Amino acid sequence: MNGDAVRPNLTFRPEEEPGTGTPYARYVHLDILHSLQQPRSKVPAEYSFIVATQVMELLFDLLRHEWTAAQQALREDDLTGALAALRRGTHVQDVLVSSWDLLATMTPAEFNAFREVLGEASGFQSAEFLRLEFMLGNKSEKMLRMYQEDPAAQADLATALAAPSLYDDALALLDRHGIAAPHEPSATRHQSDPAVEQAWRAVYTDPERADLARLGEALLDTAERVTRWRQRHYAAVKRTMGAKPGTGGSSGLTWLKQAADQDVFPELWAVRNEL
Repeated sequence: MNGDAVRPNLTFRPEEEPGTGTPYARYVHLDILHSLQQPRSKVPAEYSFIVATQVMELLFDLLRHEWTAAQQALREDDLTGALAALRRGTHVQDVLVSSWDLLATMTPAEFNAFREVLGEASGFQSAEFLRLEFMLGNKSEKMLRMYQEDPAAQADLATALAAPSLYDDALALLDRHGIAAPHEPSATRHQSDPAVEQAWRAVYTDPERADLARLGEALLDTAERVTRWRQRHYAAVKRTMGAKPGTGGSSGLTWLKQAADQDVFPELWAVRNEL
């Protein structure tokens, strides 16, 4: 094989937009991206902590993009599009779960060596993560208090709090297909509803509703990965800092354990008992 035939371009056409570096560097803003890792200590483990956290934040944003696309498709009765977006979202969730591997072996000594420089900073304060929780139906108005000094984030979260969740939109689609399912948006955490469980029972026991059953399974794929994420978070914190209070003032391990034990889309799990 002629090596010249597969050799990449080493020179590039002048760009209309000013800038330095390769087209790739300009496209993904490498100069900015690689300037964002700014440890406050000289502890090597802090750099890993920052990179892992920033990777997670980028993935949160990508997951928000996919879930928003799924919601829009559901509202347009585009079940194929919704399933595709949810499927893409599960791939993002798989990477998110695996991202805990970057921190999984951090020892208490390594974390304690730079914990002081975190001050009150905690992943608990992530607006993007809270936005995802609201999209899942895990809503709480009091959480908005954390963003009093960030009006843009607070306004975005207030909108998400009042808007239908991903689950609300799925139930609304069931309702439009003749299966009664309560789906009014709420500013509080979704609680298991016997009427919703009955709706999913009707879906799963009617062979002619196989398309809607696929939606139920796609939502369960999403929910299961939420649980995996929470379990990995719990395990990582348990290994790294034990039961000490979190840097953001939360109860740390206790709070994470409660979250890990809580099912997302509970009726989809409960209906399994009768199928």
